[in-house]
Amino acid sequence: MSILVLAEHSQNIFKKKTFEAVQYASTLAQSMGTTTTAVVLGTADTTAMQQLGAYGAQKVVHIADARLDTLSSRAYTKAIATVAANEGATVIVTLHDVTGKAVSPRLAAKMKAGLVAGAISQPDLSKGFVIKKAVFSGKAFAFINITSDNKVITLMPNSFSVSKGEGAATVETLYVAFDDKDFSVQVKEIQTVSGGAVPLPEAELVVSGGRGMKGPENWGVLEDLAGALGASLACSRPVADSHWRPHHEHVGQTGGTIRPNLYIAVGISGAIQHLAGVNSSKTIVVINKDVEAPFFKAADYGVVGDALEIVPKLTEAVKKFKAEHAG
Repeated sequence: MSILVLAEHSQNIFKKKTFEAVQYASTLAQSMGTTTTAVVLGTADTTAMQQLGAYGAQKVVHIADARLDTLSSRAYTKAIATVAANEGATVIVTLHDVTGKAVSPRLAAKMKAGLVAGAISQPDLSKGFVIKKAVFSGKAFAFINITSDNKVITLMPNSFSVSKGEGAATVETLYVAFDDKDFSVQVKEIQTVSGGAVPLPEAELVVSGGRGMKGPENWGVLEDLAGALGASLACSRPVADSHWRPHHEHVGQTGGTIRPNLYIAVGISGAIQHLAGVNSSKTIVVINKDVEAPFFKAADYGVVGDALEIVPKLTEAVKKFKAEHAG
């Protein structure tokens, strides 16, 4: 028996969120007295797969079918279930992202498994198999006990620390006989975001703007602050809907969910829909001229004033601090 974890990659690159999932599975495996097996789907580099061992995977099972380079929930489910049967795995870990949300319900149904989506804790094995997750847009927590023999867990990204260790995983290639119907839903186009900024789901520092910025012509002050901090940019839904910023920057209940170490919200009132996507940030700083803005109730630090005056001063302070502490 082993703990199985889906190790996602993009163009042969394994990112922080994957290391997080592998290490989570490894920690759980140690608690259960078993081992960790990672599943890698599609075209991938052998050396990169071996490096998953530094995060706790003893073995990698690689299904090297090029059709798996793009997400197909039916094919992914078949592949993971096949590996689970071969490995005798009863616990499967995925991320709570686009892939995990598409695959985990199918996998749970196929394996007659209990499912907890969006886990933010290791299972409490002293009380069964109890997992903590946020509910009601992050305003409360639920503790769910999975009592079925098979279990599927999706992890909320940026919920667990990652530390690289030593070791390399062994890599085995497995052939799975797919049918045409496994790829009946196909991805026709993938639009990627170019540039050096860290993708929002992985960002540890985020600067975000709302309608209080008054227009897209003022976004330069946020870009300057983000550049000084080395942060990624985000925005509220009204900003994305008004086409001031691209939709991939939209965070909130209907956009992306992020959990950075620092979230700076500028000119955002803090409606509950926005808070649902960002309220797990470790530190929240709010800059708003409306002292009654709801966001101040969720903030760790708040500044009342005109963002177009405050943000440039903050940027200069950041640059000065970095210059004084360089080297």
